Amino acid sequence: MPADKNDLNRYGIRVLVVDDDEPHAQAVADALKRINCDCTVSASSKRGIELIESENFDVVVTDLMMDDYDGLDILERTKKELPDAEVILLTGHGTINSAVAAMQGGAYTYMTKPLDINELRTAVEKAATRVRLIRRNAELNRRLDEKFGFEGVIGNSPAMHKLIEKLKNVAPTDATVLIQGESGTGKELVARAIHQNSDRKNKPFVPLNISALPESILESELFGHEPGAFTGASTKRIGKFEYAIGGTLFLDEVGEMPMETQIKLLRVLEDRKITRLGTNEEKQINVRLVAATNAPLQEMVEEGSFRQDLYYRMQVVTIYLPPLRERRVDIPLLIDHFLKDMSKRYNKEVTGPSRAARHSLMEYEWPGNIRQLRNAIERMVLLDTDGILDLDDLPEEIAPLEYNEEEAAEHLAGIGLGYDQLVGQPLRDVEKYYIEKALEMTGGKREEAASMLGIGERTLYRKIKEYELKN
Repeated sequence: MPADKNDLNRYGIRVLVVDDDEPHAQAVADALKRINCDCTVSASSKRGIELIESENFDVVVTDLMMDDYDGLDILERTKKELPDAEVILLTGHGTINSAVAAMQGGAYTYMTKPLDINELRTAVEKAATRVRLIRRNAELNRRLDEKFGFEGVIGNSPAMHKLIEKLKNVAPTDATVLIQGESGTGKELVARAIHQNSDRKNKPFVPLNISALPESILESELFGHEPGAFTGASTKRIGKFEYAIGGTLFLDEVGEMPMETQIKLLRVLEDRKITRLGTNEEKQINVRLVAATNAPLQEMVEEGSFRQDLYYRMQVVTIYLPPLRERRVDIPLLIDHFLKDMSKRYNKEVTGPSRAARHSLMEYEWPGNIRQLRNAIERMVLLDTDGILDLDDLPEEIAPLEYNEEEAAEHLAGIGLGYDQLVGQPLRDVEKYYIEKALEMTGGKREEAASMLGIGERTLYRKIKEYELKN
């Protein structure tokens, strides 16, 4: 059944026509434009491959017999660079062998010249339908599998709800993203979540920490170099931009980038081309940039240590990650997540933390943010000897000088009734209140709520039914 033309428009079906017979290629494109396809024409196979490597297409219509590269080379490169795209091969030299090779290589179909235009249009429409279904499935999977992409972005605070909603909107686009936040707030994790929830997720995610590299080799790491480009450059090197073609390049601590490199990065973002050191040959790239920094870039722009034009170019979308001390309500969720992870990693049966230990973890300022919390839980699990994480397991910088039971009760109750207001209430009401708050703080996740309350999941389920709680 032919594809609905409204759907073709809605899903933006793009067609690349590759044929060294330019008039024929243009005629094919004109015929397909009449069914609302967005066509790009390449009159050389070499240029066709460059387009496949640097842009996104849904259907590639290519001649089989061409100079430089033949249609089977185009097919192979398409399946490598654009695995979801469909390829239709055209030839005036149809043979059984070439038809078999084309189909074995993953071609959608194989057609001989002179072409029946209506037959070609039908084939492209059916191929477009297949691409459209793949896209719909990908979108459905993105929604159903949201936990995979955002599983590390844990939190039930208003700030984290807002952050995740923003990530959902930004991830499917190709917009450049600037992530700002203190060290340890999870900037690389968010960058990976953006990549994983985008159409680029099957392509490379390439991270590079600017601050970890000497200025002398930074440009080589970014753009690559040719043999002899500088002293010690004995072989060709592929830079991170080339490794990331089709995918996402994550530049961490971008505020540490030297001014000269900032100028070159700006040019790359504007022209979508890179030049390896030691050559004047430009290479087209298709890379999404996600940058991150804990530096005050706006202040650096005002001081003149960071280029204003690059700053504005990178902050098409800005994401701010709040420090852990500003979202304490998320600490119990993070504790339980890391505890489960570390218990599995070290093959140890560990419960807790105890009420007193949890209170101390909630009270601590966490200057190192999520990274410090994760390391603390890992250390506690690793060194624990009795199977219960308690005050004696806390790192020295976190362990309290004294423990106040009333203060702990108030904090663990979350936002709402304090300790004094709970005293004198019927035990049933107090228990119901704590269960409600735990479910609220965990977003209705029973396993996490049960762990927070220190009871079994089956017990929690029974209590939910007993108190007729909504969950």
